Amino acid sequence: MKIGELARCAGVTIKAVRYYESLGLVSPRRLANGYRDYTEDDARLVREIRTLSSLGIPVERTRPFLACLATGRQHADDCPESLAGYREAVDELTERIEALTARRAVLMQHLRQAAYRNSGVPLPDGEEREGREEHEGHEEREEHEEYGEHPMSDLHRLPENLPVPEDDGAADHLPGLKVPRIELPSTTGEKVGIHTLGTGRTVVYVYPLTGRPDADLSHGWDAIPGARGCTAEACDFRDHHHELLAAGAQGVFGLSSQDTAYQREVVERLRLPFAMLSDPRLSLAAALDLPTFTFDGATLFKRLTLVIRDEAIEHVFYPVFPPNEHARQVLAWLRDNPAE
Repeated sequence: MKIGELARCAGVTIKAVRYYESLGLVSPRRLANGYRDYTEDDARLVREIRTLSSLGIPVERTRPFLACLATGRQHADDCPESLAGYREAVDELTERIEALTARRAVLMQHLRQAAYRNSGVPLPDGEEREGREEHEGHEEREEHEEYGEHPMSDLHRLPENLPVPEDDGAADHLPGLKVPRIELPSTTGEKVGIHTLGTGRTVVYVYPLTGRPDADLSHGWDAIPGARGCTAEACDFRDHHHELLAAGAQGVFGLSSQDTAYQREVVERLRLPFAMLSDPRLSLAAALDLPTFTFDGATLFKRLTLVIRDEAIEHVFYPVFPPNEHARQVLAWLRDNPAE
């Protein structure tokens, strides 16, 4: 068979076949006209090289396997030299895995230190020292090694093509309702009564949960319409807080089912100028029949925003999208609807 036919038969490129020949791994006979003539045995050798290469064994180190076939063995790894080749490849892979694992641990430590640097929540005892020692030892061992990446979630940016939530009518009943007599713990250390927010307008944006930059988001989170973007939404309210107050809001609160300690870390890390309210029992959802959803066995608030005035819900934003622009949406409404 010709070289093109061999390449198709073995599932490789013609260039690869010529490379194998240059290394002496495949030696076709020459016809009288000078053309190479490949046999089924040559095709078998090429397929074996391709298979071993896919396992991470360099082409140059497939010789013991090919030599095993040349002795008439049924399988290329029926010989002791082939088994030695496997062991060598396994040992090298083990070393690389250990190096990658050590580098990943160092990167994770740097990530955690950076994530908590501006937070009042300290790292667990000993993590900083252990991370530094591991980093120093690792640099000595693997200074010239190549490493892969460990992708982490960027909570400040929204991925492209997020599903857009649809208005399912779950908030249509809310405008005009009196707010319930519920007190919720705040990140300021006080309890805030939803019914005692005052006679002016208060903006309460309700969100599912905020992530942390040292941990990946749960698989499937981005596929839930309206779920992704809590950190970006908080930052948008932070960046437009003064404008919201100037436009007539007497206060802004974030509200979720996460506990106060978790929320306090978010407030400090993102430097939010407003407090968060914790409602782990979803008491506000029960009292007002707010929309919720279930994820990983937990019931969470769907994202919406209440404008509360005179102990009643004056306006509702639902659904909210995109969350990283929502504070500006609220700001535009406040400016278009000045309080009398």
